[in-house]
Amino acid sequence: MGHAKAGSKLGRKTGHRRAMFRNLMSDLFRHERIRTTSAKADAVRGEAERLITFARRGDLHARRMIMREIQDPAIVDKLIHVIGPDMSERPGGYTRVVNLGPRKGDAAPMVYLELVD
Repeated sequence: MGHAKAGSKLGRKTGHRRAMFRNLMSDLFRHERIRTTSAKADAVRGEAERLITFARRGDLHARRMIMREIQDPAIVDKLIHVIGPDMSERPGGYTRVVNLGPRKGDAAPMVYLELVD
């Protein structure tokens, strides 16, 4: 029975899925837009927005909470010093999903996951 189980497993084991989410979030914060499948974007979107909320606070505890997920110090600094202050006036909704249509090889629905503004 799968009652009250939130989130999708995306056909991966826990470690692989967690590493994929960390890589997707790192690339999102580095490039501010990534091209991925719709399912992956929906799964990682909430985690990315949670990290941006921490970055808005910008204190030591928030930095350490971000470092739990993003191990690259340059990305963490960008998140706290650039992205966090840019999003300080927004009450939420820091990311946007733009549909691109099906992927050519397997017809998977592709999207852009990007930071707003």
